[in-house]
Amino acid sequence: MTIKRGEAWGGHGALPADAVTVGSDAEARTVVERARRAGTPVPPLGLLGGDLCRTLGGTGDAARLASGEALQVPIDLGSVLVDGRLHWFVAHLVARRRAWRGTAWVAMNAEFLGPWDVAPRSHPNDGRLDTFVVTLPLGERLKARRRLPSGTHLPHPGIAEARVSAVQWDVGGVDVWLDGEPIGPAHSLSLRLEPDALTCFV
Repeated sequence: MTIKRGEAWGGHGALPADAVTVGSDAEARTVVERARRAGTPVPPLGLLGGDLCRTLGGTGDAARLASGEALQVPIDLGSVLVDGRLHWFVAHLVARRRAWRGTAWVAMNAEFLGPWDVAPRSHPNDGRLDTFVVTLPLGERLKARRRLPSGTHLPHPGIAEARVSAVQWDVGGVDVWLDGEPIGPAHSLSLRLEPDALTCFV
């Protein structure tokens, strides 16, 4: 069940024996993609780093994962058809040109993208992706970039925000990154959120 206002979320426990420990969002995505392509269940993930881990308040403490005090939570998963090829992402998707020129497209399942607080309202188990279509001239890009670490770049007339369970974008051949890893250029993206698809420990 996705989180609801006023309700408790998750619980506490030790990382189970079949879990996989990962140190980054990219490592988590690799585990997810391997399981999905094999048609097997995604194992529980112990998060020791990455933007999803930070969003969940994780500190990278491996000893905590082995204790009964680890936070255990259900997490949504992003899926995307990239020019017809299916991929998954745990934290974020970015489609953009070099130096963020022109229009950029961002979908967040986490709050953070590296040092930036891109999606201050994002929650990784609310059944929605926080999406942003960014069209800013150079001067405004520089101003927004300075505000990104504190999450104060929003609202902005050049940043179209939406919270969606699915969306389609024609991105015109820009490069795409999933969880910080480049997967090459794409023309069309069809995104969908899969609620409660993962179990994560921090």
